[in-house]
Amino acid sequence: MAINRAHSPKSESSKATHKADYLFEVSWEVCNKVGGIYTVIKSKALQIKNYYGENYIVIGPYFAERSMREFDVQVPPAQFKEVFEKLKKEGITCYYGTWLIKGNPIAILLDHSNYFYRADEIKEKMWYDYQVDSLHAPGDYTEPVVWSIAAGRLIEELSLVLKGTKLAHCHEWLAGSTILHLKKFKADVATVFTTHATILGRTLSSVTDLYQLEDGKMLLERIDPDREAYNHGIAAKHQLEKKSAEMTDVFTTVSEITGVEATYILKRKPDVLVPNGLDVSELPNMEDIPVNHRKNKARMREFLYSYFFPYYSFDMNQSMFFFISGRYEFRNKGIDVTIKALGRLNQALKDEKSPKTIVLFLFIPAGIRTINLSVVEQKAAFEDIRESVEEQMNDLKDKIIYSLVQHKMPSEKELFDREFSLEMREEMMGFKRTGVPPVCTHILSDEYNDAILRAFREFGLLNSEEDRVKVILYPSYLSASDGLLDMEYSHVISGCHIGIFPSSYEPWGYTPLECAAHGLPSITTDLAGFGQFVKDKSPDDPGIYVVARQGKNDEEVAQQIFERLHWYTHLNKMERIKEKIKAEHFLPFCDWDNLVAYYLQAHNLAIDKVNKGATAKPPASE
Repeated sequence: MAINRAHSPKSESSKATHKADYLFEVSWEVCNKVGGIYTVIKSKALQIKNYYGENYIVIGPYFAERSMREFDVQVPPAQFKEVFEKLKKEGITCYYGTWLIKGNPIAILLDHSNYFYRADEIKEKMWYDYQVDSLHAPGDYTEPVVWSIAAGRLIEELSLVLKGTKLAHCHEWLAGSTILHLKKFKADVATVFTTHATILGRTLSSVTDLYQLEDGKMLLERIDPDREAYNHGIAAKHQLEKKSAEMTDVFTTVSEITGVEATYILKRKPDVLVPNGLDVSELPNMEDIPVNHRKNKARMREFLYSYFFPYYSFDMNQSMFFFISGRYEFRNKGIDVTIKALGRLNQALKDEKSPKTIVLFLFIPAGIRTINLSVVEQKAAFEDIRESVEEQMNDLKDKIIYSLVQHKMPSEKELFDREFSLEMREEMMGFKRTGVPPVCTHILSDEYNDAILRAFREFGLLNSEEDRVKVILYPSYLSASDGLLDMEYSHVISGCHIGIFPSSYEPWGYTPLECAAHGLPSITTDLAGFGQFVKDKSPDDPGIYVVARQGKNDEEVAQQIFERLHWYTHLNKMERIKEKIKAEHFLPFCDWDNLVAYYLQAHNLAIDKVNKGATAKPPASE
């Protein structure tokens, strides 16, 4: 099913206008980094503010310790202060200030802890007004609903004191109650609701293929969404999301694939698609990308020396670094088919007697008990060798120069004195290990039953010396001081050669876009929103390879990934550079400077609908 797109933002953004005087953007992830929506709102804030100016206000939850890291409290204007004082009497404490990100948008954070006395009343009214059944809903439903109603009260009161047209743009079911409140009390505010992924779609995709065809129909078309929501214990969230999509003036999703999902699950086709983008001005430029790659690749090599070389060595100049990253969703994120494909690649390279070595990093946070002590010890032993050599470098340089000016090459005896040679032999013996390198940097909570480790065993990725594909499961978050790689995620991306993200469920998918930003080719799929965006914008190969998953089984998907990686492995350096340049050249399609036009289209459509009286009716029980 095709979803109508907005006009190309590239042609429209320069002349786009906005019809709302005030924009309130409401999200649980404003100043609260818990998921991908945080990145979406943060990265486009400057471009949105360029249109709405100081009348662009983001609204989020207040959590003292978390919020203060990126929120600057300020004295509110008089008209805001009056509203805040009124709401405080109801139990809603409002903090006014700026979000400390690019653009510094005005932010209002709501402390809803003293508003919880209304939780049961709110849930009761949600049932009578909208048939949202939250009797057995967990706490992670109740808290955002209470906060979202508080946000609705704030916007309702502000709409009475601010002159001009007002618009509330709410993200996900967590902010859906804001829309229902504004509609119920007939606030003079137009509304836009964006679902980045339906709660039911995300839940079902972990256990089944939503796009599996049977008798010409997708599973999405054959299920009863309301019944499935009860079966999976998410009825309240699903019902709230569905009602929010129904009641809002304009409904949007981030991609065509999510639009199809919403059409069947929420029973409303999106009015506008609002693709996710990046602030391209913050990304490394064309000159910096190769420099960063060389520098970060060198740092990753040092880690690999300490990881593999105690057991055996290989030609690091013939090595390539692949990676996959994301949540531990073994099927959704395509971890299963990636490992299967790399198993085939390993066998193919062995059969070809290839001199190349592929190292696959899996940056997948998982349950861990502790860091693998042997990995730490090996890294420390490597550091000892390096430091000992560095201490001798000035002396070695003098000896080499002195020998060369005498028209002879220096011998080992002339370069290394007895004390240094003995010390190095001792450190080399301390560095040596028997057996094979571990496949994981940490000790996992349940190693025997871990799906990734089981897949390694099934497809023969065991890090034996003869393997041409080596694997490293890195189950903790990357940081500059994690004790292993000691690198930030963006630096690791820069040091790799290709990213692999063959998701079976991905409403958008930022990771291939992040790869392109660092001059890195990547693999995505036609079941990822970004993958479809790539196919739409650039049907020819743009250095972002879109694997066909829709209507394909896992065997076929794994074969496609294998063929692409096998081809890429055999490219020479200049051919790989051409692929990097292709990926970089796709970035302008994803620049918020262009994509913000989609948001403006959604906002303006909501204002037009309100002006024409084409708004959803409030509940009869009002």
